[in-house]
Amino acid sequence: MRVLGVDPGLTRCGLGVVEGSSGTALDLVAVTVVRTPALADVGSRLHDIEQALNSWLDEFRPDAVAVERVFSQQNVRTVMGTAQASGVAIVCAARRGLPVALYTPSEVKAAVTGSGKADKQQIGSMVTRLLRLAERPSPPDAADALALGICHVWRGSAAARISAASAASAASAPGGRR
Repeated sequence: MRVLGVDPGLTRCGLGVVEGSSGTALDLVAVTVVRTPALADVGSRLHDIEQALNSWLDEFRPDAVAVERVFSQQNVRTVMGTAQASGVAIVCAARRGLPVALYTPSEVKAAVTGSGKADKQQIGSMVTRLLRLAERPSPPDAADALALGICHVWRGSAAARISAASAASAASAPGGRR
């Protein structure tokens, strides 16, 4: 499974592509951080993010997209930019018919480090170890995007297997769909 992880942000939007399956070693395919100028208008910034996402979707052809779920913070302006960038990622994936999974920061931290309260340094260290990298991805938005991809490979593939088993069970049950 190949997953594009998106750590949404208006100033810095992390993009990371990982490949693998649950229970096997994961591979880094690519990682970057899309930066937009803070003084540019919002429309231009979202357009730049959309172009980068479309380019990555075309180039790396992921099977799914994992986006960090926007959560409430004290700074409403930051939340708005994050939500807008998140929406762009979801729409870009939907236009291609790609499944999109949303994960909270705590879910990603728990999947990658074993603790939902891990800090940025711990996430970076585990991403480096899990992908067998020579150095930690930088800035943290890059590591976070990769962590989202890792989370989905591990959790998404498990959820898909459970869903498939449930569907098969329902189809074979008396009175089930056939």
